[in-house]
Amino acid sequence: MANLKGIIDSIRKIMWQDTGLNGDAQRIEQLGWMLFLKIFSDKDKELEVLKDDYESPIPAEFHWDAWAGDDEGITGDELQQFVDQKLFPTLKNLKVGMSDDLANKRALLVREVFDGNNNYMKSGINIRKVLNKLNEIDFNIAKDRHAFGELYETILKELQSAGKSGEFYTPRAITEFICEMMNPQLGEKILDPSCGTGGYLTAAIEHLKKQANSVEERDSIARNIIGWEYKPLPYLLATTNLILHDMEVPNISFRDSLDQPLSNYTEKNRVNVILANPPFGGIVANNNENNFPQNFRTKESADLFLVLMIHLLKKDGRAGIVLPDGSLTGDGVKQRVRQRLLEECNLHTIIRLPNSVFQPYATVATNLLFFTKGTPTKEVWYYEHRLPEGQKAYNKTRPLQLREFDPIKKWWNDRKESELSWKVDIQTIIDRNYDLDIKNPTKQEEEIIHSSADLMEMLEKSFSKSHDLLNQLKRAVG
Repeated sequence: MANLKGIIDSIRKIMWQDTGLNGDAQRIEQLGWMLFLKIFSDKDKELEVLKDDYESPIPAEFHWDAWAGDDEGITGDELQQFVDQKLFPTLKNLKVGMSDDLANKRALLVREVFDGNNNYMKSGINIRKVLNKLNEIDFNIAKDRHAFGELYETILKELQSAGKSGEFYTPRAITEFICEMMNPQLGEKILDPSCGTGGYLTAAIEHLKKQANSVEERDSIARNIIGWEYKPLPYLLATTNLILHDMEVPNISFRDSLDQPLSNYTEKNRVNVILANPPFGGIVANNNENNFPQNFRTKESADLFLVLMIHLLKKDGRAGIVLPDGSLTGDGVKQRVRQRLLEECNLHTIIRLPNSVFQPYATVATNLLFFTKGTPTKEVWYYEHRLPEGQKAYNKTRPLQLREFDPIKKWWNDRKESELSWKVDIQTIIDRNYDLDIKNPTKQEEEIIHSSADLMEMLEKSFSKSHDLLNQLKRAVG
């Protein structure tokens, strides 16, 4: 098996030397489209052997082997110009036929991936070095592909510290825990309407693979795992992620979930399971809030996504989602959104997470909400997930681990009140104006002492966030 970690480490070093790449997000995007094409090419070869009528939708001149596969192939300025002036323009405008066959589906996939992504590298020599490293991997060798799927997760994790791109990545411990608690079944439609890099979708795929005992059942997984994403970088990364998890044509749409009237989503769009970490703290662009009923219009993206997700669930459909503390409290639209949630769904569980789960991208406190549509809420169970003993915060070297949820899994089907868990009846919540920000009644308020350096860093982050939100608001209002 190829030394996959060594290959990726070498590619990183090459990219650090290229003057066109600035920051982790650009390096990940650059590696993303190159990886996508290599994986796509290897899959094309397999499909051409397995399916008599399959022909790659990519023109012969742009097949990986034609320009990238030969280690002694074009390099320098010739390669750089080929990529910028021929490869990208061709793939962005790739012809897609009218039929619903596999080649056309894969052609659309290529076109959408390349439509919003870029080649940042300025040195054709460095591009050649990266291509040669990627040529050491054969994604048709199952061991290589599956091992790379694990390594790919570590690449995606780097987004968490890549500034604003951190919003596209949800820690694996959370995606796997929520998926396990929701327990999707074969034949159910499973949606992430803001799928980012595809973490929830791949968790669902692996969960369903354990249930599949036939080719037909495995094929049904690809049809029923649905993702929507409207930003080019995460769309590229999610698509590649699902291909690495054996989905020939990932069912991910390059689209904005909020860009059409809520009433346009009808019964045919409804799903059995929603797994999601909707964007929060952002301001909705393009006046998309006007696509919602008047009493739910807001610029806060998390609140609009919650309204959308309630609407998209079938009767008895269930959801496991991440929401910030800000969505649990507040009046006006926020209160009306929570009221709808509690009246139309059984919000049975809220797990309160420490502030640092999404650091360094975000330091806000977050929660895991679990609800089922069709019956109103009678009581809400809360569980406070605490940091491991002796650990002050989650960070890059000590992130949240899946095993930390083991006590909650034990408690899940045998619920009792304890130092960490408590329940609140619906009348109490109504009397609080549907405020769900209910603290652990057994916990004493702790005095948190910060150093002056910590306070300065927190202040700088607050100013930066305010500046970003102001710019978003300016763009939104024209």
